[in-house]
Amino acid sequence: MSLDRKPDPIRLHKELTAIWETPPGWARLSAVNHTTLGKRFIITAFVFFAIGGLLAMLIRVQIATSSTAFVSPELYGQFFTMHGTVMMFLFAIPMFEGFAMYLLPKILGARDLAFPRLSAYGFWCYLFGGSILIVALLLGAAPDSGWFMYTPLSSSTYSPGINNDIWLLGITFVEISALSAAIEIIVSILRLRAPGMSLERMPIMAWYLLITAMMMLFGFPPLILGSILLELERAFDLPFFDPTRGGDSLLWQHLFWLFGHPEVYIIFLPAAGAISMMIPTFARHELVGYTAIVVAVVAVAFLSFGLWVHHMFTVGIPHLALAFFSAASGLVAIPTGVQIFAWIATLAQGRRPRWDVPMLYLGGFLFIFVLGGLTGVMVAMVPFNWQAHDTHFVVAHLHYVLVGGFVFPMMAATYYWLPHFTGRVSDHKISIPAFWLIFGGFNLTFFLMHLTGLRGMPRRIDAYPAEAGWDWLNLISSIGGFVMAAGFALFVVDLVLQVRFGTAAPRNPWGARTAEWAMPTPPPAYAFASLPQVQDRADRLDPNSLGTDLAAGKGYLPFARNGWMETLGVDMATGKPGEVIVLPNRTYKPLISGVLTCAFVLCLLFKFYWASLLVLALVVGSLLGWASGMGSRRDCALLEAGRGLVLPPHWQTERPPSWWAMVLVCAADATLFASLLFGGLFLWLVAPAWPPPLVAQPSLTIALFAAMMVIGASLSGRLAVSALRQKRSAIVMLRLAGVAQAAGFATFLLMALQVPDPTAHAHLAVIFVVLIYAAIHAGIGVILALHGLWRWHGGYLSALRSLDLRIAQLWHYYAAVTAIISLLATFLFAFLASHAEGPRS
Repeated sequence: MSLDRKPDPIRLHKELTAIWETPPGWARLSAVNHTTLGKRFIITAFVFFAIGGLLAMLIRVQIATSSTAFVSPELYGQFFTMHGTVMMFLFAIPMFEGFAMYLLPKILGARDLAFPRLSAYGFWCYLFGGSILIVALLLGAAPDSGWFMYTPLSSSTYSPGINNDIWLLGITFVEISALSAAIEIIVSILRLRAPGMSLERMPIMAWYLLITAMMMLFGFPPLILGSILLELERAFDLPFFDPTRGGDSLLWQHLFWLFGHPEVYIIFLPAAGAISMMIPTFARHELVGYTAIVVAVVAVAFLSFGLWVHHMFTVGIPHLALAFFSAASGLVAIPTGVQIFAWIATLAQGRRPRWDVPMLYLGGFLFIFVLGGLTGVMVAMVPFNWQAHDTHFVVAHLHYVLVGGFVFPMMAATYYWLPHFTGRVSDHKISIPAFWLIFGGFNLTFFLMHLTGLRGMPRRIDAYPAEAGWDWLNLISSIGGFVMAAGFALFVVDLVLQVRFGTAAPRNPWGARTAEWAMPTPPPAYAFASLPQVQDRADRLDPNSLGTDLAAGKGYLPFARNGWMETLGVDMATGKPGEVIVLPNRTYKPLISGVLTCAFVLCLLFKFYWASLLVLALVVGSLLGWASGMGSRRDCALLEAGRGLVLPPHWQTERPPSWWAMVLVCAADATLFASLLFGGLFLWLVAPAWPPPLVAQPSLTIALFAAMMVIGASLSGRLAVSALRQKRSAIVMLRLAGVAQAAGFATFLLMALQVPDPTAHAHLAVIFVVLIYAAIHAGIGVILALHGLWRWHGGYLSALRSLDLRIAQLWHYYAAVTAIISLLATFLFAFLASHAEGPRS
């Protein structure tokens, strides 16, 4: 078609819909569109929220009085473990992911996220991983050691069944979704904004989501590592947490809370971003303190990673460390307060606020979250923490922060953006009573739990003596819980009624000034008929006039070309357009990969380890199969992008989104590796049963050979890219890279197998795992080298189209660095173990 003719809005809509929309029926399983996947995440998270709420009600029934014998202690352990697990891992984070997937391209002025198939794969991992946990609960085999899985209670010695393996493997499976979402969000925000949208012009929500995704990228690997190490101990008896063999139970707490405390802010910050979008709309005034809020959010993210010992004040750490972490825990209240005061200032500066249902929930948020923040400062003080630790006071504080800081804002966001989802608005007949039931029931439930905690009631108990005097408080709390549950039921009914019978809404019913309202509601699959040029901060737009212009094709990419799903890539800082990004079309491949990954997890769960290796090979093959048909077999001329702009396709640029995705993968992996090295040093410093009776003595000759191989592979990868750019054959260098990585893999595996009995002592187990880690990364290097050869023979590589090799080159560099560090670590750990002082009790 001719791209210089005047756009016909009706024809443009039909052509874009044909490319972007997912067909009905079974073809819906092939969806990769961000709007569809965002809705799926949100709806699935709501289902898990209902399951978690039901478990909470069963818990409240059990402890309503001292004489209640509703369930057995074993079943109660499964209930409270699954309640926390569902709410933290299967509701809060996935709800944020779905919210971000649905909203981000719309507020950034893009057509989709950077990696649609990765989003789809993340959804299937989330759904299948969560389903494993729920099925286990229905079968009476759910995890029962608490959602935090503290060792040694969760070790095979005290929990020999399959229950805790389900948590370790299921949650690790689900975390694939979280890490993929983090990479998706970071790259999309930095590279897929509307032209002209520099960093300082981004909507405030984009800043919140960017910083939250960064926290996920660096916060989740320690938990994944901890889960892997604990599963290795349970399955193969590697004693990382066994104090009788050089391990230490506190290592699990350090790894868990390195994730766990940032997790609180990972949950809160997206909700705070939604608040920062809604309050200016209802106050009819732009957000006060935009820059101060961005700085405050960065400060919260930075401080959150230094607070993990906040949860470990009673484990016997040195007084100086107690003072440091206590001060840091109190300090985080400052940037949080900056955000709250900015919201209040926005309301004060604006005209009389428009009071509607979203504002009602925002008012509830302010009341509840501020109370939760105050009790947070209390438990940050060491003397008080020692008294309140592991009591119902901490449970109450946690719920005031998380329910107040996430659930109430997200319910406000539901009412605020539901007209965008459905094109309908509520008539308020049920929504207001639902709010008061939820608000009143919540405070009745959890405020009284502060009192039971101060009276000494421990958390996680299923029975208590009548003479303790807690009966009347617990009974009222349980009644409040059922009042709150009735409110949530009304909330769901109201949403269903709105979706089915609500009044048709205008395009921008709230009078907002952000880009998501500059499109029809409900939104088309392609989001924008043409992409906007942003010349001011993205919360100062006029969606009505902007929407008319974009629908008329007056923006960028006002056409459908070659059946491609196109959007623009921009410079990270300035927002200057630099490439046309061609996104992959809908496909069943993410679903197939998700099913195979689930099969791999189930093989590990039921200890079919040899079968799991075959399934793992199928998983890797299915993931590599995503590249089939992507890219181009010929060099492309510059592409028209509209408004007189011509740009190259992304596969002919130096650093497209997929290149940055590999950088982020390496960053997350490096965090996991650093956590592993931290664990080895921690055990050497504080674990009992040291020094080990037997010290690993790796061969220097073999180690030097392994180092030469991985360094050679990285150099060969670099030479392959150079050869390609000089229009010479890269096949020899690719083969050399593959052979060198294969030799490195075999050498590291040999060194690991030479470690004497890794089950005898944690020192040997740590060295064994470090060497296996290096071997796995060399093995991935082999796969990437073979993938490069496949792409070469397929005709997808040339001097202009070297992206596949440059991505692999990044991995070869990273694998070489981590391999050398792994070798140095093995010699260092051996030296420290051999020079350790006398036995520690």
